[in-house]
Amino acid sequence: MRSGIVSRKTRETEIKIKVTLDGSGQSNIDCELGFFSHMLECLACHGSLNLEASLQGDLHVDPHHLVEDTGIALGEALQKALGNKKGIQRAGFFFFPMDETLAMAAVDLSGRSYFHCDFSPRGEQVGDFPCDLIFDFFGGLSRSLQAAIHLRILYGRSDHHQIEALFKAFARALQAASSLTGKSHLPSTKGVL
Repeated sequence: MRSGIVSRKTRETEIKIKVTLDGSGQSNIDCELGFFSHMLECLACHGSLNLEASLQGDLHVDPHHLVEDTGIALGEALQKALGNKKGIQRAGFFFFPMDETLAMAAVDLSGRSYFHCDFSPRGEQVGDFPCDLIFDFFGGLSRSLQAAIHLRILYGRSDHHQIEALFKAFARALQAASSLTGKSHLPSTKGVL
């Protein structure tokens, strides 16, 4: 079973995450940010991950620390779950339609982090979630997972739908990239990932 557990404690946040690849999409998220909890549930469901998360932070200041640190911790947990990466597909992409919105995600578990997101929210917040934190969450995840992550909204109206479609597209792209091919080699001409 490919799984990873991470505990991350700073003066701003206390985060515990357990992720299991090749799961059934079950999640148990303990977080005061309702919309962010919903996005993490979508990530688990559409990525066929089992995800347990206890997320606490200085929300009296701003949600930024909690959201970014969750991305960092989730990336570390996924990195542990991937192990030596032998036999993984390595790269994956997905287009996710959600009503009037179409989102694209591409992931390369290359051992090199790079993050790009083409998303221009219409408003500042969705529920209790500042829209610009999408960049901090996925940026932190990209760095700690050591993966290239490219996200793009091709079109859309609702910020809620656009953010949710990005999470779902990323989940499917990650599932494809982390899937096992049945081979035992490392998918790299360099010999390392």
